[in-house]
Amino acid sequence: MQQKINWQKVGGLLPVIVQNARTCEVLMLGYMNSEALEKTLAEQRVTFYSRTKQRLWTKGESSGHFLNVVDMSLDCDNDTLLILADPIGETCHTGAESCFHQFEKSSEPDWIFFSKLERLIASRKDANPESSYTAHLYSRGTKRIAQKVGEEGVETALAATVKDREETICEAADLAYHLTVLLQDADLSWADVIAKLKERHQK
Repeated sequence: MQQKINWQKVGGLLPVIVQNARTCEVLMLGYMNSEALEKTLAEQRVTFYSRTKQRLWTKGESSGHFLNVVDMSLDCDNDTLLILADPIGETCHTGAESCFHQFEKSSEPDWIFFSKLERLIASRKDANPESSYTAHLYSRGTKRIAQKVGEEGVETALAATVKDREETICEAADLAYHLTVLLQDADLSWADVIAKLKERHQK
């Protein structure tokens, strides 16, 4: 990768976009010099060149919130790097998961919202059953959760059959929620389902 980069073209500093490998959320933007890229490749943890500190800076070196490299790709001009990372904790110094979290004209993107919802549902797995419907559902056990998935699946199908658009949306939302609970109950996630879809697609 080092050989492909025209370091002179980028003034010795390569712009680097870091993206959550699972949710696709853009986490932050930083810059790397040749030494920072070499360290990142060697340690598989994102290291930048800090323009303010004038030194190499491994993200998380003081907070412990590292960005573990999953994959990376140069753009078509070989002058910008995209890194897919597995973040340990929050990325932004403000405590937010991303440095880009305040949208002016819209809420957060759909799949980022869904990923956060999945994590919220997972966090309630061992919570007090009286604290939320989700925690209560977990306390009822796998059989009851599976029953709810079946009920919502049938109701979604019936709504679609009679071409009731709004009811189909509502029932599909209920189905997605209960299926997420069922996956978490089985120690699975949507990432496992997507991996299977990818596997089938490749065939």
